[in-house]
Amino acid sequence: MEDIHILIVDDETAIVKMIEMVLKKEGFQHIHTAHNAKDALHIINEIKLDIIILDVMLPDQTGFDICPKIREVSDAFILFLTARVSDLDVLTGFAIGGDDYVTKPFNPLEIAARIKATLRRQKKPERKLIEQPKQNRFDYGRFIVDVDAGELIVEGESVQCPAQVYLLLVHFCEHPNLVISKSQLLEAVWGFDRYVDDNTVTVHIRKIRERIEKDPSHPEYLVTVRGLGYKLVKDKEE
Repeated sequence: MEDIHILIVDDETAIVKMIEMVLKKEGFQHIHTAHNAKDALHIINEIKLDIIILDVMLPDQTGFDICPKIREVSDAFILFLTARVSDLDVLTGFAIGGDDYVTKPFNPLEIAARIKATLRRQKKPERKLIEQPKQNRFDYGRFIVDVDAGELIVEGESVQCPAQVYLLLVHFCEHPNLVISKSQLLEAVWGFDRYVDDNTVTVHIRKIRERIEKDPSHPEYLVTVRGLGYKLVKDKEE
């Protein structure tokens, strides 16, 4: 955890200090803070961040406004802080590049737990289905997933991929040609998280298809098996 850089963005100084204090007690040493969107974007452009804790309601722009800008330069795990609890708001956060969210008021220890769980999954994605021989590079012809490098390569070009989307893709690669249900995906990739649901999987499946498919609306690799789940088709071009 000594190499993990975390940015906390919230206009409420007390909340920023509270989260910062808890994270430092949990062993995180590199904590950066900002109280508005302008300062946050400056830090994001200057420092390679691993985790961004981003309040939705900021004084100059909303967290939803700047999330796409963040995604242009960073693959950091984005955890939204929000007082909004409607399904539309949650799905909006996921659709524009967010990875998780916590509703206010919250326990800062929960944020620390979520960050630790995320880092564990990034280091070693969980395997809840049939174990396959360990493999660090998955070649599907049109795209390659290099686990050691943490990289998605599509037609020879490196493609940015948010952490949670990447972990979901790795899980599919580890279980080729196997139908995986939404509940299995939620358990394997999101683990204990009680704030995500079937819609979360749907949004992230779309994000994967936008990166690996020629036509995301007519997928050839990550296909839907109606009534059962999804399957990543292996040996399609071999």
